[in-house]
Amino acid sequence: MNKNELDPAWTEAQLRDAVWQTSSLSSGGTNCVQVAFLAQGIVAFRDSKNVEKPAHLFTDDEYDAFVGGILSGELRRS
Repeated sequence: MNKNELDPAWTEAQLRDAVWQTSSLSSGGTNCVQVAFLAQGIVAFRDSKNVEKPAHLFTDDEYDAFVGGILSGELRRS
């Protein structure tokens, strides 16, 4: 799936009906990243305190690479 070729109406409907998840480690705050797994292998991220702003969309492969980089220590701050 090429996320750049998604129909805007489809994307809008998917984001409107998405089930957004926040990490249980976030302690219920409003300064969190939320994730939703959409159809067609698309993963969406948004800021919990700015939910009206556009979500960032990634393919499953991009998401897997990101999470893999975190888990392997490749994406450390220092």
